[in-house]
Amino acid sequence: MSAFRFAHPWALVLLVLILGVWVWRRWRGWREAALTYSDVARLAAAPMGWRARLWFVPDALQALALVCLMIGLARPQGGDAREVLRGQGIDLVFVLDISGSMAALDFEPVNRLEAAKAVIGEFLDGRAFDRIGVVTFARDAYVLVPLTLDYAIVRDLLARVRLITQVTDASGARVGFDGTNPSAGMAAAEAMMRDSRALSRVVVVLTDGDYNAGIDPVLAAEATALLGVRTYTIGIGRTGEVPFPTDDGGVRTVESDLDEAVLQAVATAGGGAYFRAEDTEGLRGVIAQIDRLERSPVERQTIIPWQDWAWGWVWMAFGVLMLERVLRVTVWRMVG
Repeated sequence: MSAFRFAHPWALVLLVLILGVWVWRRWRGWREAALTYSDVARLAAAPMGWRARLWFVPDALQALALVCLMIGLARPQGGDAREVLRGQGIDLVFVLDISGSMAALDFEPVNRLEAAKAVIGEFLDGRAFDRIGVVTFARDAYVLVPLTLDYAIVRDLLARVRLITQVTDASGARVGFDGTNPSAGMAAAEAMMRDSRALSRVVVVLTDGDYNAGIDPVLAAEATALLGVRTYTIGIGRTGEVPFPTDDGGVRTVESDLDEAVLQAVATAGGGAYFRAEDTEGLRGVIAQIDRLERSPVERQTIIPWQDWAWGWVWMAFGVLMLERVLRVTVWRMVG
């Protein structure tokens, strides 16, 4: 955005005063006759040449030179305004469950995994300094995106995430093992954080089930806390029976195995908090709460590298004044 200012705006007030004095003196000079005649009636009927008609040109040039000079004294300046954000963001790693149970359809019209992916994508909107990473896990953990400020890459890779039961090789055979091992995902997130120098370092675990593989996730949270990293846990899904897709395209009901006690213990050990989300809006609200808890201070400052235009006006004044002098001693030569 372009900006303009006068560095010495008081010179514009001085310009008005000086122009007032100049006009007053010129008005007095115009009323005084250069030559005195006893009778000017015959002169009034004489034809006027172009010099007589344009008698005011030298005075107008003198006034213009004065205006240019005073504008130069006011020092007009221009520049492009740039908004600079100053501050240090947080480092945040989402640890996302991709086990088969995340296919449950209680987040209608999509399953739990797709709802989580959409809300994480929304979370990226408005980020400026926060480095974001993503780890997915089932029985094993997979680093999807290391800590980065390139949110476009995060969105692109996140959109490609699928349930572990849907991942196949070139022959169509499934790769990876189903299960719920949040400890593996938290360990991968911890490894990302080891070299982090951010003031706030956060791990957010999104899962819908009881852990059934790996070490106790509470121990993993305690290990992560030793690095100064806080761990938040989000329990995804409803309790009781939930709709679940079948291989033939149908839907059956299964019992949700969300273990809130374990997730609460993990959050407590990790110095964070536990949240429950039963639908997309609830998940969106939980992510917003974590965002408010971990918001880093950012200062917005507008910087304008000013360019001085004063000398251009001064040279213009000099040129106009020289022209006025030349015209006065040639075309409009003064009598006296």
